Order: sequence, then structure tokens, then C-alpha cells
Amino acid sequence: MEWIYTVSGLVVGFIVGMTGVGGGSLMTPILLYFGINPATAVGTDLLYAAITKAGGVYIHQKQRNIDWQITGWLALGSVPAALVTVWAMHHIHTDISTLNALIKRALGVALIATAMAILLKGKLLAFAQKHAGDWLALPDYERRGMTLFVGLVLGVIVTLSSIGAGALGTVALFLLYPLISTSRLVGTEIAHAVPLTLVAGLGHAGLGNIDWHVLGSLLIGSLPGIYLGGKLSGGISDRYLRPALALMLAIVGTKLIV
Repeated sequence: MEWIYTVSGLVVGFIVGMTGVGGGSLMTPILLYFGINPATAVGTDLLYAAITKAGGVYIHQKQRNIDWQITGWLALGSVPAALVTVWAMHHIHTDISTLNALIKRALGVALIATAMAILLKGKLLAFAQKHAGDWLALPDYERRGMTLFVGLVLGVIVTLSSIGAGALGTVALFLLYPLISTSRLVGTEIAHAVPLTLVAGLGHAGLGNIDWHVLGSLLIGSLPGIYLGGKLSGGISDRYLRPALALMLAIVGTKLIV
């Protein structure tokens, strides 16, 4: 079975390399399909994301595409939120079937939200740029407070579902910082996703929610997949890729909720 996980890592890595989204949104449902319980699927995917995105941080930092101040304010909200969420999962006494049902519904909601964010990204960006003057008039402390709040929400969602750090986080940053270049916002969100997914993943590891053999098999496939996808990222138009990806995520999310 390990070769199946390696192939899955290769395919998901390739899609992420081409589109910039879809890592957790695709990998966690795939692990569920292969019969891994929801808690283990989420925990394994979180560490998978932390390791794969660490390479992205190195590349974006070399290109000076990371705003570390924004990353810091996001992490100030998301990392404590992840820790509290893991603590709650550990101390709220409930049977495993109830916990798995909760995680599956959280997955479904996060998938549908991610699909909407992918579809509406262009309109949201246009809205943000149109009202850039209003946003720029906000005092720095208000913008930082909103950034911290976005991090807090992402911390809870990502810890429960392993989904949302990429698509939802990037769209939120587009709205908060409409005049910063797209490449810089993407690099900033990748830099933020590493500590968030690492802390959340280690928290799940402490709960026994990691399949280390599956994690290794996924990484063997995903690292070359991301490289190949990045090389071919301009070959297929986002006009076709993103709607197809959003539709697939919405269908899977709906099935998880229902």
C-alpha cells in the first residue's frame, strides 16, 4: 500500500505546484478514502504540510517574498489557537467516534469554504483593490488586530481539519493588504503556515494521531511533485484548473457533512 501514498503525494504535490492551493484540501480526503481515521488523517497531513512548505519558505525568502511582520501577527493568533484547540481535544472527554464525526464535519466545512475562496478569489481581490484607500486609512493597530484575529480563526480551522492555511489565509491577506504584491502575500502565507502546521501537527502527534509510515511515503512523492508542478505552472490556465479544483473540493466537503 505504501506506493499508493507515494503516488498520491506526487499527484497532490504536482497540483499544489501548479495552482498554489489544494494541499490539505486534497490530501486529507485522500487519506480518508484509503481508510485512515479522520484524526490520524488530519494529524499526518499537518506534519506533511509543515515539511513540504518549509522548502517553500526557503525559496520565497531568497526572492524576498515574505513580510515577516505580517507573518508574526498571524502566528501570534494562530499558534496559541492551535495549542488551545489541541488541549481541548485532549481534555474534553469524548468517545473516538464522536471526535471523528466532529473532525469530518470540520473537514467538510473547511473544504466548502476553500472552494468558495478559490472561485471568488478574483472578485475579492478586485473588491479589495477598489476599496484600497479605505483600508489604507485604517490605523496600524486595527489592521494588526484584524490580522491577529485572522490567524486565530485559521489556527482553530487548520488544527481541526488541516485545511485552509493556503487558500483561506491568502484570500484573507488579499483583503487586509490589497496593495502588497500577490507573490509577497503568497510567500507570507506559506511562511505562516509552517509554524502553524508544525505546532498543530506535533500536538496531534502527542495525541497519537500520526501515521509515520504514511507520512514518509507521502513526502517521497510530494517533493518531486511540487518541483515538477512549479516548472509547468504556466502551461495550463487557471481559468480551467481553479474551477475544477473548487468543484471537486465542494463535492467532497458536502459528502463529509452529509
